[in-house]
Amino acid sequence: MTLKIKLPDASGAITDYALTGTPIEAPPAPPAFNRIAYAAAHVVSDPLRDAQPWSAPAIDWDATMAFRHHLWSLGFKIAEAMDTAQRGMGVDWTAARELIRRSLAESRSVAGADLACGAGTDQLSPQIARTLQDVIDAYETQIGFVEAEGGRAVMMASRALTRVARSADDYRTVYNHILGQTREKVVLHWLGDMFDPQLAGYWGSHSFEEALETVLAIISDNRGKIEGIKISLLDNAKEIELRKRLPEGVLCFTGDDFNYAELIEGDGQRYSHALLGIFDAVAPSASKALSLLAKGEVEGFRAVIEPTVPLSRKIFEAPTQYYKAGVVFLAWLNGHQSHFTMPAGMQSARGIVHYADIFRLADQANVLDRPELAVNRMKGLLQVYGI
Repeated sequence: MTLKIKLPDASGAITDYALTGTPIEAPPAPPAFNRIAYAAAHVVSDPLRDAQPWSAPAIDWDATMAFRHHLWSLGFKIAEAMDTAQRGMGVDWTAARELIRRSLAESRSVAGADLACGAGTDQLSPQIARTLQDVIDAYETQIGFVEAEGGRAVMMASRALTRVARSADDYRTVYNHILGQTREKVVLHWLGDMFDPQLAGYWGSHSFEEALETVLAIISDNRGKIEGIKISLLDNAKEIELRKRLPEGVLCFTGDDFNYAELIEGDGQRYSHALLGIFDAVAPSASKALSLLAKGEVEGFRAVIEPTVPLSRKIFEAPTQYYKAGVVFLAWLNGHQSHFTMPAGMQSARGIVHYADIFRLADQANVLDRPELAVNRMKGLLQVYGI
């Protein structure tokens, strides 16, 4: 029997939509990939304890950890406490520290589980930061915590550094100081201002070409301390330019949620590994596609991954920083959490037509894992909006 639901569209019309997707079957064991694949994971709110969702959001730790087990079971590494986890948009350093501690402890209970943890400066308000030393101190606190807990760090871009830095040399000063003292190799994070407007001009320039030279200089200065760099500019040409100029042994991790399929596949000479927020939302499909790619089945990889790209582009459409709402929406539709609420009430950042579009595209991409549940939950959400 075909499942149907009435959905709104951008014209204001309410029309019937008949589901056509086929859920992706979960693998019996975590598959092997020939690309390093980090899924940046979201956190699950606890609405029964969320008395102050804007200022002190409550987290459902059991559901949050269960979702990490879901990702590990599909073969992914986890990028923990990153922007997908609403760092700086509802989840502060205090909550992130507990998230990192719990996830690292949880990973030790799972054979083969791996993760890297976001370390930044978000305990330091950009308005309070005055000097480069303020930024250095904040980075040292967070990376020191991650390493003391036995973890590896993703060195996240810093709003405070954007505010106090006066030149590209200031970025080199901060990064060289921090990388000179880390125990483990670090993943750098180049996050575009479409994800966070406060990062405009990062690396000391609004010019990609100038910023690239600064990044490459930092990598050259610290080659033995850098596993790779994640680039999230939503521009495949810029990523390819970075990728071809990286020194041997330093990996490129795509953070391009618009063009990840072609960047992961590569051009026959070079390819990108992945550190992606969209993998949270399309995990079974991405897992199957990556396992096919590892077997040399490129056409199979394309057949599975390419239908997820229009969905990802919708989730990450401008204002891009609100993409977390679409990620959590799909987690709710697929039964990974019992409610559709988010830290800081972020679910309100998108409108009901946006969610209806995601619903359609998720079905067409075979991303609705439990279609009947998804339809029932979507109907309940529509009722809230008077539909």
